[in-house]
Amino acid sequence: MTANTIEYFYAAHSAYAYLGTKALAQIAQDSGWRVVHRPFDYLPVVQAASPHVIQGRTVAHIEYFFGRELRRWSQWRDLPMISRRPTHHDNPLALASGMIIAATDPDRVGFAILQAHWRDDADIADADTLLQIAQECGEDAQALLKMARSTAVSEQFSANTKEAIARSVFGSPTYFVGGDMFYGQDRLELVARAIKQPFDP
Repeated sequence: MTANTIEYFYAAHSAYAYLGTKALAQIAQDSGWRVVHRPFDYLPVVQAASPHVIQGRTVAHIEYFFGRELRRWSQWRDLPMISRRPTHHDNPLALASGMIIAATDPDRVGFAILQAHWRDDADIADADTLLQIAQECGEDAQALLKMARSTAVSEQFSANTKEAIARSVFGSPTYFVGGDMFYGQDRLELVARAIKQPFDP
């Protein structure tokens, strides 16, 4: 990976990616580094890391990490969220991820897709929804949608997923700074420190 880049592995429907994306962009801006967006397919990555992780979550775990914690971080980051699981949360991620991969401004498009899902309860697998998001982000919406459906972008989405598995990513969002992995948007302070001064092995 090119020097002075933060590799950003995440799922296009990830609540905690939504909460951390703007903070990550600010860290990159402040440091002069670039964010490399690597959206991946969530279920294969999580299941490869721990086949029973989703089925094994207790009610208390779900209520805490996807209830109370989300509400607190939403307030802390000043990012509004719906107070329930999004209606279309189980829809495929390929098209939304393809839009991010193909975008001229993936920082903006990635955040807008996450925000549409978690603030507006939008269906980010719907082409018309994604066209509107792309247009609002200043992209050539039709051209971007065509690219998102291309073989090259589909292959990149698959490659991102395979690489996430190969590098032992086990959730979204995950960041790499100089090969050092940081899981969770609550680790962004450590990401900022690693840019200035890498941690000892």
